[in-house]
Amino acid sequence: MSMVGWTGHACGASAAMRNSDAPPNAANIEVSRLGRLSWALFEWGRNPSFTLISLYIYAPYFARDVVGDPVRGQALWGEVSGWAGLMVALCAPFLGAIADAGGRRKPWVAFFVAIMILSSALLWYGMPMGAGFSLFAIALLIALNNFGYDASIVFHGAMLPFVARPGRVGRLSGLGYALGNISTLLLLLFVLIFFAQAENPLFGLDRISHEHERIVGPICALWLAAFCIPFLLWTPDRPPSMRPLRVVVGEGLRSLGRTVKSLRHYRNVAKYLAARMIYNDGLNMMLLFGGVYASGVFGWELEQRGVFGIVLSVFAILGGLIGGRMADTIGARRSLQITLGGVIVGGVISLGFAPDRMFFVFPYVPGTEVAALPFFRTGPELGYIGVISLVAVCVVASYANSRTLMARLAPERRMTEFFGLYALSGEATAFAAPIAVAIATTISGSQQWGMAAILVFLAIGLVGLSFVREERAEEI
Repeated sequence: MSMVGWTGHACGASAAMRNSDAPPNAANIEVSRLGRLSWALFEWGRNPSFTLISLYIYAPYFARDVVGDPVRGQALWGEVSGWAGLMVALCAPFLGAIADAGGRRKPWVAFFVAIMILSSALLWYGMPMGAGFSLFAIALLIALNNFGYDASIVFHGAMLPFVARPGRVGRLSGLGYALGNISTLLLLLFVLIFFAQAENPLFGLDRISHEHERIVGPICALWLAAFCIPFLLWTPDRPPSMRPLRVVVGEGLRSLGRTVKSLRHYRNVAKYLAARMIYNDGLNMMLLFGGVYASGVFGWELEQRGVFGIVLSVFAILGGLIGGRMADTIGARRSLQITLGGVIVGGVISLGFAPDRMFFVFPYVPGTEVAALPFFRTGPELGYIGVISLVAVCVVASYANSRTLMARLAPERRMTEFFGLYALSGEATAFAAPIAVAIATTISGSQQWGMAAILVFLAIGLVGLSFVREERAEEI
């Protein structure tokens, strides 16, 4: 496409987006810049809990020390996370429908934030070999924390088209993801420097009893408690319906039933949710297995994995900002197609790096150093990190664009209900991609072919998006 043709399409898409963004604030409530920033700042407070608890700090400690057997611990962590995801998948559509009938979303966000704060703080009592809370109690706290995190996304995300200025839904969505990743980066650095890697951890914490790792739970709880306050104070909500709870619950459930029965009318939204159900599994697995793959192929230890995570967090910040601007300029669907395509291309190229080769076909003498760096001194390592950094930009941009597209497709008065279905689409087949990776790895005996299975999910989802139109569904 020529530059003139591309520019013309971008202008037309931008005008269309301004029109489609406008309806959800039907109550004509003025949303100040502070209110919009507070909406995005909520992700600054919430998002680090996933990274620090579920990825880098508490999860390895739970598997290795709380359970006492890394293999059994990893399996148990997976089971707990799976059950939490199933709870969200089953409850989110119903809760969303009830919230839409009742009008307000912030009380629901506050409820799930309270669950996260309490469960995160109590993880301090997860001591090795059952010295503190029982293994069942710790597993329950982890499940509750995951449930609160995912459920809060439903109601917070449903407020996006109401809070954002017309034509700026994508930018605000991307800003939220960017702030969440900046916060994650800062808090991860703080924990690594002053607790995890310090010879004398801050506050005199005892390394023998793993207090330097257990402190992550209370830190995330305090961080969330502090930074959810601006959202609760200054981000406006829809007015309440002023009807009894019994009436609201009944109406919400009946509305959900009508929506499920009338999915033929909402066929365009259903196509999008089906496509997202597939490609979202691929995005999640790219995020979760990238470090595992690199550790196996290049033999990275804890320090390398930590630095790798920090580097990716920096590029993830760019992904949120870039994805949001793209969505407002050329449309959320087209932007999502571009970023998913970037993940696929980058994912393919990344598989071509190994200690003895670059780009699949160019041989490399293992161990040959090309850079005087503390870590990642070889050509294949630097090449892999460079490609995966670009993949990180595209992955986070895809997450932001996915939320923006949902906000532009869902009917106005059923926004939270449809974001509940959006959450369901993200969890319904969450088991499929990990199983596919496991099967492909086992059959081929190769980590590269195992990771290639993820690309299939991304490609199928990308094809599915071609059947989706970017237009708001008319309510029936």
